[in-house]
Amino acid sequence: MSKRLVNILVPLISILLGLIIGAIVMAISGFSPVEGYVALWNGIFMDTYTMGETVRQITPYVFAGLAVAFAFRTGLFNIGVEGQLIMGWLAAAYVGFKFDLPTVIHLPLALIAAAVAGALWAFIPGLLKAKLQVHEVIVTIMMNYTALHVANSLIGTLSGGDERTPKVQETASLRSSFFESLTDYSRMHWGFVVALIAVLVMWFILEKTTRGYELKAVGFNKHASQYAGMNVNKNIILAMVISGAFAGLGGAMEALGTFENMSKLHGFTGIGFDGIAVALLGANQPFGVLLGAILFGSLKNGGLNMPSEAGVPTEIVNIVIALIIFFVASGYIIRVVLERFGKQRKEEK
Repeated sequence: MSKRLVNILVPLISILLGLIIGAIVMAISGFSPVEGYVALWNGIFMDTYTMGETVRQITPYVFAGLAVAFAFRTGLFNIGVEGQLIMGWLAAAYVGFKFDLPTVIHLPLALIAAAVAGALWAFIPGLLKAKLQVHEVIVTIMMNYTALHVANSLIGTLSGGDERTPKVQETASLRSSFFESLTDYSRMHWGFVVALIAVLVMWFILEKTTRGYELKAVGFNKHASQYAGMNVNKNIILAMVISGAFAGLGGAMEALGTFENMSKLHGFTGIGFDGIAVALLGANQPFGVLLGAILFGSLKNGGLNMPSEAGVPTEIVNIVIALIIFFVASGYIIRVVLERFGKQRKEEK
């Protein structure tokens, strides 16, 4: 059995096992697995509106997954995607309502502001890691809480004491009347195109540029990279900055597309933390992250239909997602089984 075939089969088998055991959990809990999964399917593909909402749900997960995956590929563990996403959300919302500019300037400016905000928030743990060897996991976790409270405070200031910022102007909005008419007024927006471009950008940086090679090399072995003449500290900081920029753009999807403003948060959005699971599902590869986000976002959005249509609690969806992630994380065992099976068949022939 070829290595490429094994790489394809491992996530597919993981997903299948997750769905099977999820069905068992539903049955033990007194719910019909068939009705539950039919409701899940309908929540994803029932009509144009639900499909539009599914795409809308997937979009920020792509950016969160890319942010985590980029850091992983360069030897860093960015747990601060949530905070970077929040700061990007705030920056995009501010630029979106504050300035009066043509669309060709306003929308790109709001996206750039989100990317810069996320990058600057990630710069701090990157600098501390590079200069003082402070572990990025600790710093990024703490900065998530800082971002949450800073954002809530600034929302109150920018809105004059209101609970949310003013709505972004149409010139900065990612929404389109074309998608509204196509998907029966769902909140689907142009952000999914930006997400596809981001996937290509990450692939190009890591696979087709000298800088990308250096970033991966530093992540693989710092000492060897330094011996080869690479600037290790510079590359650590740059890796965190690029990762934060992806996260900030994820926040822009919510500010300029889904909600068109930013409300005070009573807790974390969860998107940044879910990005860890998306990156894991996608094996930290750009196109794998896209597929992982499609699966994750589809399950999240489809799960909202399970209580109303089948009476199945949404917690069951979280269990299914957790099971899939568990089996993907245990992919080594599945890989060994597949390789032994392929070897046995080859010997029999």
